[in-house]
Amino acid sequence: MSTARAGFRWWAWVLLAACWLLTLQVRPMLDPDEGRYAEIPREMLVSGNWVTPRLDGLKYFEKPALQYWATAAVYSVVGVSNWSSRIWTVGLGFGCLALIYAWLARLYDRRSAATAVVLLAMSPYFGIIGHLDLLDAGLTFWLTAMVLAYTRAQCADPGSGAERNWMLVSWATAALALLTKGLEVYVLAGLALIAYTGLERDGRPWRRLHAGPGVPLMVAIGAPWLILVSVRNPGFAHYFFIDQHFKRFLTDRARRIEPWWYFIALLGIGAFAWLVPLARAARSAWHAAGPVPHFKPLKFLLLYSALTVVFFSFSDSKLATYILPVFPPLAALTGVAVAKRPGSLERAARVAAGLTLFVAAGLLVYSQHRNGLIPAQAIAWAAAAALAALIAAALTWGREPLVALPAEAGAAAGAPGGLIRPLIIALMYIFAWQALLCEYTVIPPSRSAYQLVQEIKHDVHPDTALYSVGQYRQTIPPYLHRLLTLVSYRGELGFGERLQPGLMTATPRQFVRRWDDSRDAIAFFSPEAWRKYRKQGLPGRVLARDGFTVAVSRT
Repeated sequence: MSTARAGFRWWAWVLLAACWLLTLQVRPMLDPDEGRYAEIPREMLVSGNWVTPRLDGLKYFEKPALQYWATAAVYSVVGVSNWSSRIWTVGLGFGCLALIYAWLARLYDRRSAATAVVLLAMSPYFGIIGHLDLLDAGLTFWLTAMVLAYTRAQCADPGSGAERNWMLVSWATAALALLTKGLEVYVLAGLALIAYTGLERDGRPWRRLHAGPGVPLMVAIGAPWLILVSVRNPGFAHYFFIDQHFKRFLTDRARRIEPWWYFIALLGIGAFAWLVPLARAARSAWHAAGPVPHFKPLKFLLLYSALTVVFFSFSDSKLATYILPVFPPLAALTGVAVAKRPGSLERAARVAAGLTLFVAAGLLVYSQHRNGLIPAQAIAWAAAAALAALIAAALTWGREPLVALPAEAGAAAGAPGGLIRPLIIALMYIFAWQALLCEYTVIPPSRSAYQLVQEIKHDVHPDTALYSVGQYRQTIPPYLHRLLTLVSYRGELGFGERLQPGLMTATPRQFVRRWDDSRDAIAFFSPEAWRKYRKQGLPGRVLARDGFTVAVSRT
């Protein structure tokens, strides 16, 4: 079997999946986002209310509910843990590798498909964000599925059943993307479709959308929760659609102001190892014909990716994770180009190795400079990442190309010119980025309340009153499996507190009175708040502390 036909076998995907999930339980939840997206599903499961999301008992409407439902369902089977809180989003991140592989193998060839998987595995941006319990990996999966299904439909014979079925998949996955993060899915898809048909001067894609069955399918999937949560919570619609979409995009109220080139820089870092091949691939995708006469799927992916970056660059609220959805499509179109140029994949793997070594060493230098020490665990994780990168780089020096062209290949996958070496390289980089993430998490200051909670857990009883003063450390509730009464803090919980004033909050005066009257209470103070209350003579015994929180017992 030539390498043009050979691909990653089932056992290769088992290895890739096992490596992708390797550190899910090892890493503690990180503040604030991983704590938040672990806690909301826990409260959903405990309360039995799967319609109205809550954070610390307060209504929380910033994002839709699909990821909460999925994670709560996992909790109902295996309980709350590091890995169960992450398995949905991290699993969908891995699914992006499978999506681009299957798409390229069908429309192009398995050689290009395997190359694209290796390139995506080399991206530190995708490899790190894809391993965090955020909404972005799930959104990326559904958006990638939507775009790839759309291009499959457009490459099918006009009017065929395949065209209709793939378009229905595209409509359905668009609805799932809506239920994951919001309305941006329709803006991004619409911009790409308008740009493509305008540049190609071809209106046929509009006539092949199958909107007749597609729109009702999308509404049937996406609308019921939006309607039900709006009926049960009259303030939802305005807050979710106006505040969390339009005002967040058009104003700087979220205080996430970055320069216009912010996402371009992140794109350069995320695709650093294959930036030059990406530029070549973009030029090729712009001019090359597609696999069928009536549609150019690579050009569509390029436009979708470019417009996504441009769209978020215009926003007055920028977060580093926003452009994650462009990486699978860009890896796909780059994979087609790199597979045709012997030596390109090898050079990319060596560049990625250099980047890994630089980051691993840089984190150690940072720890020494900031803390005056380097934790032994950080050294171990840095060494593991470096070793993985060096193994990957060493595999590029073979006499045969990593992915041979058909004319050069006479070997089956697994022979020197086959796909064993690319598979190992992908595995090494998947592990390397996780190792660097683990290295980061063990460098002080603590970015998780896990250790703090372990130190005070035996002092927390079912009737212990729990307070959070001057802060809301989001990894405390999921590890304690308890809610906290907030004192002198609102933050992102302000909207929920306004809807339910006094439900999970106390004024400073109320807190002091309850604290004085209690014999079983623990408060989590910000260091500044603890110094203030201590000066005022508030009684208490420090149970544990880290760089962000002081845990104090009443007795």
